[in-house]
Amino acid sequence: MKRFKTAAALMTAGAMVLSMAACGSSSKPAETAQTTAAAASSAAETGKAEVTEAKKEDGAKFKIGVLQLVQHPALDKANEGFVKALDDAGLSYEIDQQNASGDQSACQTIASGLVANQNDLILAIATPAAQAVAGQTSDIPVLVTAVTDPEDAGLVEDNKKPGTNVSGTSDLTPVKEQIGLLRRVLPEAKTVGVMYSSAESNSVLQAALAKEACEANGLTYLDVTVSNSNEISDVVNSLVGKVDAIYCPTDNMIAAGMATVSMVANENRIPVICGEEGMVDAGGLATYGIDYYQLGYMTGKQAVEILRDGKNVSEMPIGYLDQEKCALKVNEETAKSLGLDPAAIK
Repeated sequence: MKRFKTAAALMTAGAMVLSMAACGSSSKPAETAQTTAAAASSAAETGKAEVTEAKKEDGAKFKIGVLQLVQHPALDKANEGFVKALDDAGLSYEIDQQNASGDQSACQTIASGLVANQNDLILAIATPAAQAVAGQTSDIPVLVTAVTDPEDAGLVEDNKKPGTNVSGTSDLTPVKEQIGLLRRVLPEAKTVGVMYSSAESNSVLQAALAKEACEANGLTYLDVTVSNSNEISDVVNSLVGKVDAIYCPTDNMIAAGMATVSMVANENRIPVICGEEGMVDAGGLATYGIDYYQLGYMTGKQAVEILRDGKNVSEMPIGYLDQEKCALKVNEETAKSLGLDPAAIK
């Protein structure tokens, strides 16, 4: 029986690459140790399967732990969608909802507690939360959501066939189309501030895609990063007079502080194109993005397949929402305050 590799082990071995290599000893003692370990692993997996079957038969509730990085609309909706999918499937469960409030150390502490509580499955919402949980267990199935690229984040060996105890759904947004939206809505724009947190790998990836899209659309850009939420106001103010628009990807720190971004930007008549609709609701101008509720719902269906149907998480591909589930969202009040016609944007 193949043992799952943790995200921590993947990253230690250089997991942020597309392929991995492994080597082993050919000595008989090592072979014996490996055989013993494999037998123990097989026994453990068999035992877990028996527990799952027993729960099905006696109607016992599955234990599910949830670690959400921070409270903001996109992640909240993903969480809600996940729970709705469990309910729609008629799954019998009890759920332990935990929120790290954006604190990385809290992520580690909460993840450790969820593992110690021997949950049957753990959901991790956003990349830092996912990395914290995956680093704590190689046995409990872990589903992630609102993670742009699980492979790049060191959570899986391959997005198509994870090979670890981790799978879930990606919130990779149509960045190219979002920059195209900016170009269409603001045809006179020449310079775009690409604003994100450099500490979030998902944001770094999206920012790179945004900068490529800017170049393809004949736009210049300023790369602007924040390291903590207290810097947001000053960073946006630093862009006044330097950029014609701001692009913010689905960055958790920026999303949580979007009210500050939009307040400063709108006062200075700088339109903000966002990565998701919750950021538009908080004052951004517009987005063409995914539905996080549907993303969470998709993840919940994966949980049902694992817990009720016995599907192997290591063979479950990372899920992506179809492009037709992306939608244009415009903040009409923001548009009017910027002297733009909301109807023309739509």
